[in-house]
This record gives sequence, C-alpha cells and structure tokens, in this order.
Amino acid sequence: MKVAVVGYPNVGKSSLVNRLTGTREAVVHERPGITRDRKEIATEWNGRRFTLIDTGGMDAEDPDPVSGSIRDQARAALADAQVALFVFDAKAGVRPGDEELADLLRRSKMPVVVAANKIDAAVDIPLAVDAHRLGFGEPVAVSASQGLGTGDLLDRLVELLPEDDDAEEEGIIRLAVIGRPNVGKSSLVNRFAGADRVIVSDVAGTTRDAIDLPLEVEGRKLIVVDTAGMRRQSKVSESVEYYTVLRSQRAAERADVALVVCDANDGVTAQDMRVAELAMQSGCATALVLNKWDTAEMVESDLDHERAKVARKLRLRPRVLTASALTGRNVQRLLTEVLALGDRMQGRIPTPELNRFVGEVVQARQPPAKQGHRLKLLYAAQIGERPPRFAIQVNSRQRVTRDYAYFVENRLRARFAMDGVPLIIDFVERKSRRSEGR
Repeated sequence: MKVAVVGYPNVGKSSLVNRLTGTREAVVHERPGITRDRKEIATEWNGRRFTLIDTGGMDAEDPDPVSGSIRDQARAALADAQVALFVFDAKAGVRPGDEELADLLRRSKMPVVVAANKIDAAVDIPLAVDAHRLGFGEPVAVSASQGLGTGDLLDRLVELLPEDDDAEEEGIIRLAVIGRPNVGKSSLVNRFAGADRVIVSDVAGTTRDAIDLPLEVEGRKLIVVDTAGMRRQSKVSESVEYYTVLRSQRAAERADVALVVCDANDGVTAQDMRVAELAMQSGCATALVLNKWDTAEMVESDLDHERAKVARKLRLRPRVLTASALTGRNVQRLLTEVLALGDRMQGRIPTPELNRFVGEVVQARQPPAKQGHRLKLLYAAQIGERPPRFAIQVNSRQRVTRDYAYFVENRLRARFAMDGVPLIIDFVERKSRRSEGR
C-alpha cells in the first residue's frame, strides 16, 4: 500500500516524510526544488506496513523543463498510490499553487488527507483552518520539525488505506545503480523499467536522491536503486551535493549488487574505479557498465584493454560490460548478470565441491613450506552468505602467506564464477588431539 506525498515546493514534504518514517532517507534542504524524482520509503504504524512516496514540489507556473518533469513524476506517484497526503505550509497560507493541486486531486477521486505543516506550537494551530478552502475536510495540524501531530496524521492515513494481505517476499535482490554524474544512470534505470521512471536531463546532478524502483525480471523480484552521481570529495562544493554522495554510499551499503555506470567515451576512469571499490567495500557484488557504447569510438582491443586494467587494479576483478541506455543494446544482458551476481551472493556451494576445489588448488600450486614444514589445506566448507564466507582447515594458520591466500581467492573466483563478488576466506588451524585433551 502506498501514500503519495504531494504539495507546493518547499512546504516541508521531505521533512515530514523523514519524520513519519523515522529515517533521513529524503533529502532536506532550505532551498526549494531539492526533491526531484519520486522516492519510496517503507514505514509501519500500529502493525500496518505501507510506503510513503516523497515527490518534488508541484508548481504549474514554473517554466523550467525540470519542473515539468517533477510534475510528471508527482502525477505518476498519485497514479501508483491508494491515498494522497497533501502537505501545505500553514504559515504561508493557501496559495494559488495549492488550489491548482487540490483541483488535480479532486479529479483523481482518491482519498486525500491534508497536513497543515509548520504548526510548531499550540499558538499556531488556528493557522490550519485556512486549509478548509481546499475542500478535503478537517486538516491535520502537524510539525515536521517538532513531531507534533504526526501520530494523528498516521492514524488518519492508516484508516484510509485498503487492507493489504501481501506478505513481504523473500529472495528479492537489491540493485544499486551508481557512478559519476551524467554517465547515464537514470537513462539506464528508465530502460530497465521500460518507462520514464526517473528524471533524465543533460544537466549533471539532476538526480539528488536514491530512488527505489520495484521490477520483475525473468520472474524474479528486483529493487533498483537509482542514485545521485558521486564526485570526489574535493569537488563537493555545496551541501546538497555532499548529502547526495552520502546517500549514494548508503544505497551501496543496503544493496546486494551494484552496477557502476561509466561513460564509454571516457573508458573506465580512476573515479569509476574508486566508486567500484566503495561498492565492493560495502559488500556489494559489483560489475562495471560502459554505457553509451553506441556512440563510443572503441574497438574490441580497446575493450580488452579496459577489462585488463580493471582486473589489474581491482582485487575483486569485477566484469566490464557494455550497453546503451539510448538504444537498449545489451540492457537485458545487464539484468541477467545482476540476477546471477545476486544468486552468487546468497547461494551456497556444496562442501564436496569445495573439497574438490581444494584438491585442484593444491595440485596447481603447492602451499608454501617453512623450516621443513609444509602448509596443508585439509578441507573447506561455506559458513556464510551475503557475502559468501568460507572456512579452510589448515595444519598451521601462521604459515598461510598473503600471496598464497590471494592465489586461493583468485582460484575460487575463477572456479565458481565469482568475479566481482566480495568473499571472505578464513584459514582455520585444526586443533591437534594433544591440545584438545588439555
């Protein structure tokens, strides 16, 4: 069940969403127009789970093309929701823009709750009366900054939501689409969705929030997170962009798989490498995508060079794929790769297969010896997932050199197709019978 949060710019919609969900997911800033795409944030009240859709401010008089896209996104949110939460600034009073939005909501014929925001003290409560002009009944006086009235507002929303018996599905793969600004992340997400789900603009930095988009691919459930572009900290000159970077990092932290989108015309840059490292350090299975392949002047040898560079620089050796969000070339292959990476993150390798692998490793390269005593790999088992974790029993943990540990890790990736998948290998010294008897 979903509630679309709509209103005029800078009335406090994102602040109210953060207050109602108990998060800081929605970007809040004193400058109007910060929220542009629609963002879905799950919450719960009195045992009922539902989703708030934060939208950009709707101003029909704003001639900016991005403003028109924001209005389209807000209308799409209304079409996807069962209840509308209409937020207006009680201190500013009802403005012409509020009345135009009210007219749109009346035509939608969906239940509407009016939140008179910025009622920060009891003396401000009479200011909410002005909302009666909107024609949606008694407004709820709230303060996003102080938290006043939010319980009453949640009660009203839950009353209007229809019953929902759908249980939360397991096995959903969360995909973070990350990368430098203006490399085509939003265009790629729209291609995934088969619709203009997020705003696309030639202006770098149009996307400022992380947008959760549910998809179904080959009968599987995916949650796609389109994020704002990530720049080096030295270039983050304003606070809005600073918070954008933080949200991109958080998107990687809560995802299972990350696609690092690069511009094929630039190749894989040093900044792309840093973004990929951040994703892998966050525990994401990762692949790099050279987007805009249709316009790049690369040949196959150039692509081989890029792949070799990534394999040399990044320890997890993520795959480098090509695609075009504009034409749709290889987009389906990207989604298939995402499903495969997600399965490897949460899958388990049978112990007999791992022990055969250990035998292959020892045959390919004998473990190091020290002072006449050779390291022995005895047996292996998987002990965890997300990310995969393995324990290899050895006769002496102290003699496992870093070089040999990397050799085993690389062989494991190659043997079980785990390129780009973060994994952990614990070399565990087997206790001797003498020590066990003490």
